[in-house]
This record gives sequence, structure tokens and C-alpha cells, in this order.
Amino acid sequence: MTAPTTTPPARKGGRWIEQWDPEDEGFWKETGERVARRNLAFSVLSEHIGFSIWTLWSVLVLFMGPEYGIDPAGKFFLVSMATLVGAVVRVPYTFAVARFGGRNWTVFAASLLLLPTVAAFLVMEPGTSYTTFMLCALLTGVGGGNFASSMTNINGFFPLRKKGWALGLNAGGGNIGVPVVQLIGLAVIGAAGGPRLLLGIYIPLIAVSAVCAFLFMDNLAPVRNDTGAAKEAVRDPHTWIMAFLYIGTFGSFIGYSFAFGLVLQTQFGRTPLQAASITFIGPLLGSLIRPVGGTLADRFGGARITLWNFVAMGAATAVIVVASLQASLTLFTCAFIALFVLTGLGNGSTYKMIPGIFQAKALAQGLGGEEAAAYGRRLSGAAMGLIGAVGALGGLGINLAFRQSFSTAGSGTGAFVAFLICYAACFAVTWAVYLRRGTPKPTAAEPQKERELSYAQV
Repeated sequence: MTAPTTTPPARKGGRWIEQWDPEDEGFWKETGERVARRNLAFSVLSEHIGFSIWTLWSVLVLFMGPEYGIDPAGKFFLVSMATLVGAVVRVPYTFAVARFGGRNWTVFAASLLLLPTVAAFLVMEPGTSYTTFMLCALLTGVGGGNFASSMTNINGFFPLRKKGWALGLNAGGGNIGVPVVQLIGLAVIGAAGGPRLLLGIYIPLIAVSAVCAFLFMDNLAPVRNDTGAAKEAVRDPHTWIMAFLYIGTFGSFIGYSFAFGLVLQTQFGRTPLQAASITFIGPLLGSLIRPVGGTLADRFGGARITLWNFVAMGAATAVIVVASLQASLTLFTCAFIALFVLTGLGNGSTYKMIPGIFQAKALAQGLGGEEAAAYGRRLSGAAMGLIGAVGALGGLGINLAFRQSFSTAGSGTGAFVAFLICYAACFAVTWAVYLRRGTPKPTAAEPQKERELSYAQV
């Protein structure tokens, strides 16, 4: 890491920032904050469009009536495949930021979204084979990778004290692409338009996001020059512990976002318009509250917020099981929307934990000051992509669980029971690793300000 500076950072090739030290308050106030916020704004735009394209098929399946010849299980499998690809590509997308630069990769990733959108535009009509639809759904998975590269990139721009807010806002602004595409789908259905109209709306928006990234974003040379962090993150048990917790929060959010409309149609007999008029509410509220989860984690500690959030998620899921058994659409919908809100809150708090965990580990190993902060940034940046990828696989699990539950029992009740057990396990892991009395603390040799950061405060 190069020495901090209070003058505008030097560039190479016009868009490379050579020196970056957000932990230095003078640098942050004079130069860093302005640059970081600008990159955050356009990162949110690109990630937002990426989420919309990733979850496109959660809307397109609502257009697919009997004339398409696809049963509910087949539709759940379509959205599951989009979820799968979105999870897998998060790993290379994370590493691409260090290899190519955050700005450069954002331009490429945003432009790549044209491929699945144009492909779906060309084939979206009755008579198209299921295999073709499946290939198009697989292609939309590239939109899921935008989250990983965006979060890794923004993580490098902000100091630890601001990461909860910044990462929460970045992720929340991206997540809100889910309800936006569902709202646009609702408008198209309400206007008696076809699926090609929805796709035609997004093609120019993708182009705008790519151009904005090209014009207004920057690459961080210190992040680009980092090596070996990925291998170290893979070996660290905290990476996999946090990945498991992220399955419970983000995996739930993205899985339910894909499945909510199909569940309403299949279990409660809602029409496409009726389902679409409700589907967007949960993802919208879950996205909006994600920055709140990060802010609360900044103040009270991510582990504490995450722990009690899993308790609330379990309670909401129990209510959903009751509503499902009683066939109460009103209670089911209200509890499901509440569960969406809690997934968003937990998304923010878990992501705040990641950089804090690695900095607390650095302090416990005897590092201090900027050395500990740099270690935290280095490891958390690499870990975020792996955690995001595994977490997104939770969305795949949710849709496959729904597919199995509806195929065997005709309802989603069995799937929700399985989700309740998962949230109980997430609660137990959070408490045992990060909040149980006797969890590791930084060494007493560190200055008091640094010793205040423990695993229980991450």
C-alpha cells in the first residue's frame, strides 16, 4: 500500500488511481470521500441493472401461460438455473476487479448484459423449445456476477468506519433492481403488452449503465496490484462461516425474489396480473432496508444484529407455515413480505461483518494501525466474492426446494419447514462463533482504540 496523500491521486491511462488510503482522515476529507461516493453511485447503477437482468425470468415466467406448455415444476427449474449461473460467476467476477480494475470490469460486465437480454427478446414466444428457454435463463445468470465485482470494488474505496453504510447502500441499490424489473413487468402485463416489450425497455438501459461506468468510474491500482489474497481467504474458516450465514440472508432474498410470484400462482391460484401486483413489494422493502442493516451493524455490531435477525426470520417463517396450512392468502402474503424485509436487514449486517472480522483477526495477531486495516481490506475484498457466490447458491436451494415440495405435496409448506431449520442453524453458528463468551479478542498489547474491535463487535 502506498503512502497516503492529500493531493488528488495520480492517474495512469487517465482512470487509474495510484495512491489510496481511506483510513487517513485528512486524505478522506479532502479527496477520498468525493471520489469514493462518485464511484459508489455508478457502481450502484450497474449493479442495479445486473440484478434486474439476473431476475428477469422471475417475471418472464408469469407471461408463460398454457400455450407455452411448461408446468410449474419446469418454471421453477428455469429460474433455478439462472440462480445457479449467477452464483457461480460471482467467483471470477470478484477476481476480475483485481486483474482488470473496477471501472474497466464494470464497463465490460454491464455491456455483457446485452447478450441474455437480446437473446430472450428473439425467442420469447410460444412454440420455442424448453431447451432454448433454458439456455436463455442460463445466460441471464451473468447479471448475478455484477454484485460480486461491485462489492469487491467498493470495499476498496471506503474506510472501515464507513463500510457498513457504503456496502449496504451499494448492495441495497443493486438489490432494488429485483422489484424494479417486477414493477416494470407488472406495468407491461397491466397494459396487455408482451414479454418483448419488457425486454425492449432494458436494452437501452444496459447501454446507459455501461457508458456511465466508462465515463465516471475509476480503477484502484492498490487493489489491482494485490496478489495471493484469494488463496488466503479460501483457507480462512471465517470465509466459509460467513458464506453459510449469507446463504441464510442473501440466499433467502434472491431465492424468494425468483419464487414469490410462482408460489402465489401455484399455491393460491393467482393470475399473472394478481401475482405481479404483489410480487415486487417484498423485494422492494428488502432492498430499501439493506443499508439500514449495515448502519445498525456499524453502530451495534454486525454479529448482534445478524443473530437477532435470524430469530425474527425464523418467527416469520413459522407464521408462513401456519398460513400455508390454513390456506390464508392474507396472512401468507404479510408474513412473506415481513420475511423479505428481514432478509434485507440481514444482508446489510452480514456484509458489514466481513471486513470487521478480518481486521479483528489482524489485531489479534499483533498487527496495528494501517497495517491491520490494509490486511482487513485485502482479505475481505477476496472473501466477499466467495461469500457472495456461496450465498447466492442458497437461492438455488430455495427454488429447488419449492420445486420438490410442489411436485410431491402440491404446496410449499415442506420447503418452508426446511427453511425454518436452516435459520435456526444460522442463529446457532452466529452465536457460537462471534458472540459466545470467550470468543477471541485482539491482543492487550494494542492501543485501546484498536483493542475495541473484537469479533463480537464486527
